[in-house]
Amino acid sequence: MIKRKKTKRIYVGDVPIGDGTPVVVQSMTNTDTRDVEATLEQIKQLKDAGCEIVRLAVPDEEAAESFGKIKQSVDIPLIADIHFDHRLAIMAIEKGADGIRINPGNMKKSGLKEVIKAAKQASIPIRIGVNAGSLEKELLDKYHHPTVEALVESAIRSIRFFEDMGFDKIKISIKSSSVLDTIKAYELLSEKTDYPLHLGVTEAGTLISGTVKSSIAIGYLLLKGIGDTFRVSLTRPPVEEVKVAYEILRAVGLRKVGPEIISCPTCGRCQIDLFSLVEEVEKGLSDIKTPIKVAVMGCVVNGPGEAKEADIGIAGGKGNGILFKKGKLLKKVPEHLLAQTLIQEVKRMEQEMRR
Repeated sequence: MIKRKKTKRIYVGDVPIGDGTPVVVQSMTNTDTRDVEATLEQIKQLKDAGCEIVRLAVPDEEAAESFGKIKQSVDIPLIADIHFDHRLAIMAIEKGADGIRINPGNMKKSGLKEVIKAAKQASIPIRIGVNAGSLEKELLDKYHHPTVEALVESAIRSIRFFEDMGFDKIKISIKSSSVLDTIKAYELLSEKTDYPLHLGVTEAGTLISGTVKSSIAIGYLLLKGIGDTFRVSLTRPPVEEVKVAYEILRAVGLRKVGPEIISCPTCGRCQIDLFSLVEEVEKGLSDIKTPIKVAVMGCVVNGPGEAKEADIGIAGGKGNGILFKKGKLLKKVPEHLLAQTLIQEVKRMEQEMRR
């Protein structure tokens, strides 16, 4: 059982963050926010995938206006992502933003004060984002490099600035593209503050490299009890970020949502196209939210035994395969019906579990 670090509780819309509440999955749209219809469609896809909070880029006044239209059409909390121009943050707050994400390192103090006043009046939280690429000049002069200590000092400076203005609806992110620096920075920061922490590896990369880096850093920190919310940053459609996020939560034992597909890597005994079979099953079960362990194995000899802990599964052979439950044979199935049969049985099992 993971013992999570005690942090303050805040709310983004109606979603609680911190204070032992379930770790929250976030993502960010990659559509042009000014394109209202495209952004709404992507938000729907994210919500259907299990995303609980969505962040939108607000680079100009037109995007801020569109943000307001989008906010009126969704029932999921929206965060406005702001850089440089404090006026855009204030516009987004006026348009109904459930939270603001800013990087104090790239905003003038006078403008930052105005944002804090507006957020305080609207009673919404602000995420203080500290990135290695946008540290304050004086900290770079002091440390000569965006070191772990520099990142943490930047975060603590911002926290004190916000507190001096009587504002404490804060969550903090402190990101680097380095896995080790990200881990060390969050570990150090968690010792110095009890505000909720938003985890992530910034600019993590493509599907494979980004998944690996994010899984190591986020997974490690979650296992240590650090982190209240996170985003997996991938150079991929954001829905894939959400899928990876839930697999991380499942792997560390914090949350189980949707089917867990276990499958063999294939070997010389495999006589079916297992790669295509797994993809078809995964796609067919994408709307399932109940945690069911599903096995897709390539060998009828060892498959059921190796996957005996699965709730249900199939194992393929030449021309046919078997459907099994908890390692026990249920029936033989022609190869071309294996995926369809398994999908139907899993959906039937889900209905039974819901009764």
